[in-house]
Amino acid sequence: MENTEQVPLPESQDGKNIPKVINGWAFFDWANSAYALVITVAIFPGYFLDLTADTVNIFGLRISDSTLYAWSISLAYLVIAMLSPILSGIADFGGRKKKFLRFFTTLGALACISLLFFTGMETLWVGVLGFILATIGFAGGIVFYNAYLPLIATEDRYDDVSAKGFSYGFIGSVILLVVNLVVIMNYSWFGFPDGLQAVPTAFVMVGLWWLGFAQIPFKRLPDEKPQGKTAHLINKGYQELKKAWQNLKADNNTLAFLISFFCYNAGVQSVLFLASTFAEKELGFSTSGLIMLILILQIVAIGGATLFAKISGRKGNKFSLIIMLIIWTGICIVGYFVQTGLDFYILAVAVGIVMGGIQSLSRSTYAKLLPKDTPDTASYFSFYDVMDKISTVVGTFTFGIVEQLTGGMRNSVMAMAAFFVISVVILSVVKIRRMSA
Repeated sequence: MENTEQVPLPESQDGKNIPKVINGWAFFDWANSAYALVITVAIFPGYFLDLTADTVNIFGLRISDSTLYAWSISLAYLVIAMLSPILSGIADFGGRKKKFLRFFTTLGALACISLLFFTGMETLWVGVLGFILATIGFAGGIVFYNAYLPLIATEDRYDDVSAKGFSYGFIGSVILLVVNLVVIMNYSWFGFPDGLQAVPTAFVMVGLWWLGFAQIPFKRLPDEKPQGKTAHLINKGYQELKKAWQNLKADNNTLAFLISFFCYNAGVQSVLFLASTFAEKELGFSTSGLIMLILILQIVAIGGATLFAKISGRKGNKFSLIIMLIIWTGICIVGYFVQTGLDFYILAVAVGIVMGGIQSLSRSTYAKLLPKDTPDTASYFSFYDVMDKISTVVGTFTFGIVEQLTGGMRNSVMAMAAFFVISVVILSVVKIRRMSA
């Protein structure tokens, strides 16, 4: 009789490639991706604008509610950028990954639940502070989540294991987003007088989902022994950044790519973070309409990432990146003129096509530009991650300041187009030495 029992994946002698551990690691993506999609992109932006006055007085400065939201993102990522070298040093050399993974997860989940107490202008500080802390918890946890990959898988399995985490995150976050859509659209079933008052249930569900499912990786991921004093580890992270910068500034080609990346990532992250506020404020989207919009965007993003991976395989990374950046520029220009909800849905499809591809291809392109057989890839990628976060600060702050000075979010969208145009010009002179096969 033929044996139909599934053959387990081979385990290496040092305890890597264990299916139970890898699946547990992937469940962290399932847990925390709900915050990234459900809260920061789909639900909280519109809710924040609905509960906040059009103009807010912050330390004597009168700013629009959407500018305050954009600058809240800027402040969160500024803190993350400052902490990132410290966290990377601890993650790489400290032997305390699980401890810090648990801390940032707990911080993020509880801060997310605290948004339940943001009910209007009198509790605006709760909404701003809770959102900032939850975002810091989310981003801080990812540092230690990523750092576990070399501990649980051999190098030949990195791509497969990483893809598993991404797929778990996508499926989990979409499931919870659909559940929240059902609650908000059918608010009367659950005893709410209107859809707006049903929204805070999402904050509680996401926080409990995040903290609850994170217990799986906390239980399955291996423990480590501390390897050094914390003070030394803090210095180590900044030393790694300094070492990477000393090497990069002597390589004009890679430096040009990083400048281009900085510019277009500022635009990409701003569009992704602030598209919902634009849709709510400029086009009058409801929360349920925003959720439907994000679901469409997520589904299209899967096909878009696959499409540009194939284009990159045939034409090379540079060609693919330039095509995507031209599309991003077009999205911003069209976004300036968009007037109807249907137009914005079509625009969301275009964003979905280039959303996933631009981020994954940027990282792989950077890897191809690094010195061949370099032993210091960790320091180079720490530098890349800091550039990613600082560009998010610059992009979202610029989005807010342009709206504040000109009185319109459409002008902010056009400012993002300028970031993309500059990045195309710089990228055009970059030479990628090892092209895709």
